[in-house]
Amino acid sequence: MKESVVGKEELALLRLARACIAGKLKGKDTEAQITNGITNGISKGLLEKKRGVFVTLHKKGRLRGCIGNIEPVKTLVQGVRENAVSAAFKDSRFSPLALDELNLIDIEISILTQPERLVYKGAKELISSLAPGIDGVILEKDHHRATFLPQVWDQLPEPEAFLTQLCMKAGLAASEWEKSGLKVYTYQVQSFGELDREPPDF
Repeated sequence: MKESVVGKEELALLRLARACIAGKLKGKDTEAQITNGITNGISKGLLEKKRGVFVTLHKKGRLRGCIGNIEPVKTLVQGVRENAVSAAFKDSRFSPLALDELNLIDIEISILTQPERLVYKGAKELISSLAPGIDGVILEKDHHRATFLPQVWDQLPEPEAFLTQLCMKAGLAASEWEKSGLKVYTYQVQSFGELDREPPDF
């Protein structure tokens, strides 16, 4: 990723995500929190660029919510704000985050590159074309679509298992990746989280 958010920009985005979640839980005006300095003094040019972005919540090392947008249809600020709230309260795999969990979660943000179509012939070439630990993968067929961020390779290091689980996430047969007619896209991410630094104080 040629343009990246580093240093104080990372911290600002993490603080922004936590402020939005805390504001929702505590009934505060998150707009006021944002305009009162969280994003002041950082690169407006970069933060206003449209990027795909995911916000992931972990609680004691376990996934607690993950929501994002793959396509670059929102600015980083918009994407982080909206996806942080959605990860905390709208991920259908989990109950909405409770106030007493706020200090137990850590937040991770993943900024995506533009997805690119992977051209391949057959399952073997698909497997060999993927870069485990580097590539995020999108599978698409008819109205079915799902993605795994590159971080998922940590849990599913074998490409066959990775693709099998991704097919199932998309609502497809587990072996669909071995057949024709499946569209595959890859992307990379710049990922950073609160565990990489001192947690924001909210």
